[in-house]
Amino acid sequence: MNNTVDSSAWVEYFIDGPNATFFSAAIENIASLVVPSISLHEVFKKTLQNQSEGHALRAVAQMKQGLVRDLDEEVALNAARLSFQLNLPMVESIVLATARANNARLWTQDECFRGIDGVNYKPKGRP
Repeated sequence: MNNTVDSSAWVEYFIDGPNATFFSAAIENIASLVVPSISLHEVFKKTLQNQSEGHALRAVAQMKQGLVRDLDEEVALNAARLSFQLNLPMVESIVLATARANNARLWTQDECFRGIDGVNYKPKGRP
């Protein structure tokens, strides 16, 4: 099985936050890592806001070691269905749809994913 790591988990890993260890196995298993292209945007922006462009570029470079998947028509429509069915925001539904399209578990600390099938959820701030 593959792994998809959502943006909050990437940021947690990069800042070595309390949950970084929980996400490290999925992130460091490059051969099984699927990265939604929208996650590149989110992590780059968040890192740019809180650190520097150099840090942001290094973060994206590490993410790009995995298989980056662009949003295509099938994933977009499935994301819309998931958004409707699970009441997820647009970006989160795209990340989940990308994970499912690539037979991947989703790793996250975003509350909106709690209890969803195929998701490894860890509440923020709990190592």
